[in-house]
Amino acid sequence: MSEPTGAARRRGPFQVGDQVQLTDPKGRHYTFTLEAGKNFHTHKGSFPHDELIGAPEGSVVRTTGNVAYLALRPLLPDYVLSMPRGAAVVYPKDAGQILAFADIFAGARVVEAGVGSGSLSSFLLRAIGDQGMLHSYERREDFAEIAKANVERYFGGPHPAWQLTVGDLQDNLSDTDVDRVILDMLAPWECLEAVSKALVPGGILCCYVATTTQLARTVESIREIGCFAEPQPWESMIRNWHVEGLAVRPDHRMIGHTGFLVTARRLADGVEPPMRRRRPAKGAYGDDYEGPNKG
Repeated sequence: MSEPTGAARRRGPFQVGDQVQLTDPKGRHYTFTLEAGKNFHTHKGSFPHDELIGAPEGSVVRTTGNVAYLALRPLLPDYVLSMPRGAAVVYPKDAGQILAFADIFAGARVVEAGVGSGSLSSFLLRAIGDQGMLHSYERREDFAEIAKANVERYFGGPHPAWQLTVGDLQDNLSDTDVDRVILDMLAPWECLEAVSKALVPGGILCCYVATTTQLARTVESIREIGCFAEPQPWESMIRNWHVEGLAVRPDHRMIGHTGFLVTARRLADGVEPPMRRRRPAKGAYGDDYEGPNKG
C-alpha cells in the first residue's frame, strides 16, 4: 500500500528538497529548502546544507560564528505562516476550528471558495487524504497560481485529490453530493443557493468572514434561505503563557480576532427548519430592520 501524498516528506532523515525550519537561541525561526552544495547564511555566520542532508530531524547545527540552531521540519501551521502570500492566509487557529467543527473527515468530498494563498487548502487536503475530493474555486488567477505553488511545495508535487478552478463559485459550481462546503470570501450569502443544491442532506456549510456586518448578513441569510438548520457563529482567540520557575503569567501578546466562523447543517429537501424558541433581544428586529439582503 503506497503512502499518502506528502507523508514521506514528513519523516526520516533530511533529504534534498526538504523544507527545514531553524530555531535560533532566541526562538526565532528561519525556513529554507535543502539544496546540495548550498550554504545557509545569517548575520551570525553560515553552515553548509550538506551538514543537514542525511542527518536526523531534531539535529543541532552550528554556524561559523559558533551559534547553535535547532533543525526541524516545519509543521503545517509553521509552513502556512511563512509561505509566499497573495492574499491573507487562514490562521492555523481558524483552520483547526474549521477541520473540527466542519467535521472534515478522510475521504470527504469538499468544496472550497476563496483559495487565497493555499493555507486552508493544505489543511483540508491533509485531512481528506488521497481518497477524498477538494474542489477549490478562486476568482483571481494570480492568487490561484500562488496557492498552487504553495500547496505543491508542501506536498512535494500535485495532490491527487485537488482540483483548482479559476472563477466564481456561484457561476461554476457543478459538483453534486458534496459533504462539506467552506466559504472564505467577502459575500458568502451570494453563494447560498448554489451551495444548497450541491450539499448532501446533513452536509455542513462553514463560512469564514472578517467583520461583524458580514457575520450578521451571513447568519440571517442562512436562516432566510430555509434549507439549513440554525447556524452557529463564533470566534476564537489564543493566549500563550510564560512559564519560568515561579513566574507563571499570560504573555503580553496574543492572537486575537482574525475572523468569525459560521457553521450550518443542510436539511433534507422539502423540510422546514424547526422554529427557534430563543427570544431575541428587544429591538433586534425593530421597525428599522430591513433583512439580510438590503440593497
